[in-house]
Amino acid sequence: MKERLTGFRGKFLGMSILSVLGLLALGTITVFAQEEGQAAGPSVADAIFTANNVWMLVATILVFIMHLGFASLESGLTRAKNTTNILFKNVSIISIGILTYAIIGFNLMYPGDTWTISNVLGFAGFGISSPEGAAGLIAYADGGYTYWTDFIFQAMFAATAATIVSGAVAERIKLSSFLVFATIFVAIVYTIAGSWKWGGGWLDQMGFYDFAGSTLVHSVGGWGALIGAMVLGPRLGKYTKSGIRPIPGHSLPLATIGVFMLWFGWYGFNGGSVLSADPGPVSLVFVTTSLAAAAGVMGAMFVSWAIFKKPDLSMILNGALAGLVGITAGADVISPLGSVIVGFIAGGIVVGSVLVFDKTFKIDDPVGAISVHLVCGIWGTLAVGIFSAEHHFLTQLIGVVAYGVFTVACALVLFLGIKMIMGLRVSPEEELEGLDFGEHGMIAYPDFQQIAEGPAGGGLGLPRSMDESLGATVLQESQSEA
Repeated sequence: MKERLTGFRGKFLGMSILSVLGLLALGTITVFAQEEGQAAGPSVADAIFTANNVWMLVATILVFIMHLGFASLESGLTRAKNTTNILFKNVSIISIGILTYAIIGFNLMYPGDTWTISNVLGFAGFGISSPEGAAGLIAYADGGYTYWTDFIFQAMFAATAATIVSGAVAERIKLSSFLVFATIFVAIVYTIAGSWKWGGGWLDQMGFYDFAGSTLVHSVGGWGALIGAMVLGPRLGKYTKSGIRPIPGHSLPLATIGVFMLWFGWYGFNGGSVLSADPGPVSLVFVTTSLAAAAGVMGAMFVSWAIFKKPDLSMILNGALAGLVGITAGADVISPLGSVIVGFIAGGIVVGSVLVFDKTFKIDDPVGAISVHLVCGIWGTLAVGIFSAEHHFLTQLIGVVAYGVFTVACALVLFLGIKMIMGLRVSPEEELEGLDFGEHGMIAYPDFQQIAEGPAGGGLGLPRSMDESLGATVLQESQSEA
């Protein structure tokens, strides 16, 4: 009886949601019919217009939920003593992204006919303002969606680039410095880069293709993450005289929840990028997105199991994200079989990439953001030129290189400038103690975390879970190097 009641409640909830969406669509159609004086009822164009807007707004909600996924994943793969700091950054990033996109970003990314440097840089003015009447509604975007729908959907993408950077520089960057970087990166760097393709710029005219942002969102964020991790340096104790020390995250369950939230939100990320509710393209994108993610898990599983001789959960989590990032550039032009191949290869690539950055280049990336977003973003963009007959590999390669050069230059100037003006990294004492306490004066798990007295003569408060002798050694090494 209890199971039947639970099932009934689930069905009732689903029917209620569909009913609300249906009433919303019916009400919107009625309004348009009244405005246009259509005595005979809404037209087919009105119905299509309404369906498009409802779907794109639902997709917007799904993309927004991805930021909860990013926050959970980053928190889970890092240490408990930095959780508050990471959550603070992720809440701030989405807020900064929406506001800066409204003030300047939207009109930088979509300048229309106001190019200052032909097809390279344009700006349509500060703020957002919908065209009057039907021009901002059913006449906007050839009847596809409203001006406001266009803005809010694109705004949700904007903050993602900075969120990617957050994971790679976690556990040692100053909060104020990161927020300054994120503001400029999201407001200017990401939007100028986006205008080259999505705003009708020079790469779009060349034929470069990136459906939902393997390069425009993920690689741009990945390049920023790479430069940030290099300029900032590794976490204390990561690379010691005795070798590479693994620094495991504090909660694999939280990281797993984060990946499932991201996978869930990706249906809006890719599905909404169809920019309509057309059942054919939307359903195809859902299928290719799902297959690539699943294949990414399997690719990472096979490769990591072969290398480590044991199954590694963190690797298959990143494998799922690798498959999702990889298919994002061509989710609407790559076949289902092609999406499996793209995802599987991405899953294998991410494992190898994590090991190369860690062991060969000694670049400390706590969550694997560089490998997932940069490396697999590049692979996914190039894969469009391999698996789609409509697009060319060389054109895709030109786009990858152009975005790489531009983003690296901008990120390098930003990080070095911030380092020179206000400092980039917290003190060794603060890093060992934890950014939650040092930056915020609070801890994420007060019932489980206890602060102990520091090593003799050090006066440093360290979580009891940390090896205090190691903490003292790392602190002494850092002070001697300074």
